Amino acid sequence: MSDGLRGRVLKSTGKWYQVLMPTGDVVECRVRGKMKLQGLKTTNPITVGDIVILDPKIDEEGKRVIVDYEMRENYIVRKSTNLSKQMHILAANIDRAYLMVTLKHPETHFVFIDRFLVAAESFRIPTTLIFNKVDLLDDEGLLDLKAIMFMYESVGYPCHAISATNQKDIQFLREEIKDQQVMIAGHSGTGKSTLVNALDPNLDLRVGEISSSHHQGQHTTTFAEMHPLASGGFIIDTPGIRAFGIVDLEKEVISHYFPEMRELIGACKFHNCQHLNEPACAVKEAVKNGEIYESRYFTYLQLMTGDSDDVHRRNKRGLE
Repeated sequence: MSDGLRGRVLKSTGKWYQVLMPTGDVVECRVRGKMKLQGLKTTNPITVGDIVILDPKIDEEGKRVIVDYEMRENYIVRKSTNLSKQMHILAANIDRAYLMVTLKHPETHFVFIDRFLVAAESFRIPTTLIFNKVDLLDDEGLLDLKAIMFMYESVGYPCHAISATNQKDIQFLREEIKDQQVMIAGHSGTGKSTLVNALDPNLDLRVGEISSSHHQGQHTTTFAEMHPLASGGFIIDTPGIRAFGIVDLEKEVISHYFPEMRELIGACKFHNCQHLNEPACAVKEAVKNGEIYESRYFTYLQLMTGDSDDVHRRNKRGLE
C-alpha cells in the first residue's frame, strides 16, 4: 500500500470518514470491505487521529476509499454499551489527553476521574486534568478545588484551574497543543466545546445547555471529531462520557496503572499480592497511613471487584 495517498482522519460518522490530505483539502472517504484490526473486538475499524492510506483511484461514486491504516502509536477505547464485550475506539495517536473536570454544573466524581486515568495509563497516554468553571465556586468550593488538585498533582498528574472563556487561563494549553495531537474528554456540560471555541473562535462548535433539573450536560458531540487549530496542532473533541468502562484489564496488573501503587511493587509480603485481604500488604498500609488517598483506593477496589453499577456513589467530595 506504499503507493497510496496518506491522510489524517478528522471525523468518523460510522460509514463515512472525513480525511485531511497533505494539501489541506478534506475529502470524504469510506472503508473498503472489512478491515482487520489486530484482533480487536471493536465497533469501528478506523477512528479519529488515524493516519490512513487511500486508494489512488476514485471509486464509481466519485469518492475516495480507505484501504489501510498506519500502525497506531496508541489509542483509547470505551465499552460500546454496558452489556457489550465490544469496544469503541475513541481516538488514536494521542500525544496527551486533557480530562475536563467540574466541581459544579455538572459535578465530576472521583471514581470517574480515576477510571479515566487508569484507562489512559493502560494505553500509555499522558494525562492532564483541567478543572473548569472555577468562577462558579464559592470560598468553600475553592478550598475543595485546592485539595483535589493537590491530591492528583501528588500522584503525578498536572492540574490546571481555568475558566474556559478566559484567554489568560488557557494560554498554556494553546502553547502545549502546538504541533501535537491531543484529546479532550469529560462529562457532557464540562465545557469541552467552549474551550475548543476559545482556543480557535473560527471553529464555532455548538455549545450545549445544562439541564436545570439534573445539572447534567446535554450531549452536543455525537462522534469524536478532530479540529486543526489556527495556532497549530490538533484537538480531538470527544462525546460526553457519563461512565467510563475499563476494557480487558487483567486484575493482576490494575495496580500498575495507579502510579502511587506502582511505586510499591515488590514491597508487599507476597509477590502476587492483589492488595485486597492479604497480610503485610504495603498498599493497604499506605492507605492506612494516609500515603495513598482512600478515594483512589476505593476506585481500585471497585475495578478489582467489578462493582461498576454506580460510579457516582461515595467520596463525592471528602478527601480522607
